[in-house]
Amino acid sequence: MTEHWTDSASRVLRADGLRIADLDTSARPGFHGGKSDGKRLLAERGQVLAAQQELLYANGRAGDRRSVLLVLQGMDTAGKGGIVRHVIGSVDPQGVDHMAFGVPTEEEQRHHFLWRIRRALPRGGQLGVFDRSHYEDVLVARVHGLVPEHVWQGRYEEINQFERELTDAGTTLVKVALFVSLDEQKNRLRQRLERPEKYWKFNPADIDERGYWPAYQEAYQAMLDRTGTGYAPWYVVPADAKWYARLAVTELLIEALRTLDLSWPAPTFDPAAELRRLENS
Repeated sequence: MTEHWTDSASRVLRADGLRIADLDTSARPGFHGGKSDGKRLLAERGQVLAAQQELLYANGRAGDRRSVLLVLQGMDTAGKGGIVRHVIGSVDPQGVDHMAFGVPTEEEQRHHFLWRIRRALPRGGQLGVFDRSHYEDVLVARVHGLVPEHVWQGRYEEINQFERELTDAGTTLVKVALFVSLDEQKNRLRQRLERPEKYWKFNPADIDERGYWPAYQEAYQAMLDRTGTGYAPWYVVPADAKWYARLAVTELLIEALRTLDLSWPAPTFDPAAELRRLENS
């Protein structure tokens, strides 16, 4: 067991049967230690993650078509961007396929909702990262009535079938739902308004969205209940403590990569012969 963890992150954070209404967003499931312990461990585990990701990338260069896709969902200020910077930022960017999904463009709106998702899927050997994802189409679309109810209701099963295809094709999905409290969100929005260097991160619509909090909680609960599967489970991460959320996602990714049981790819040349050629060159 990793230092300070009482159990694997995948076991303590798996969302099976979890009720969002009962979630303590300030909790640190499975972790015994403070902020200083967590930040120190994050740096250490970041090196482990980088080593595992390098193995994935190396195998991809050798023709392995397997990949890992991290899906990050959460309300505004839940910490998705921080995870991209502090967790994914610890690995080789050559081996990362990152996509942040915003409001669909006019072109994207002319296609099926999964069209833009399929175009952004990670290549073989890559660690893919979705900052928001296809789940916006059963969250925002549901809460704001962007499509009729029968349309978004049908999307849950479409998503399940889509993710079944992905896993069958060799993509390991790590789906993380980040949750902060309403009060913590207010604090983080306030910081964006009080610090000029954070203005660029603020969207006035974020305040409007707070009025839909109960509807979003219902939508997220339905998302967890209807799209958490054995082949693509959801992990729920309490995110009031940013350091804990980042450490938890790091552990989830390390576990996912280790399940691939990767080893260094065999060379397509004779290393000894090439070394002799090098010495004689």
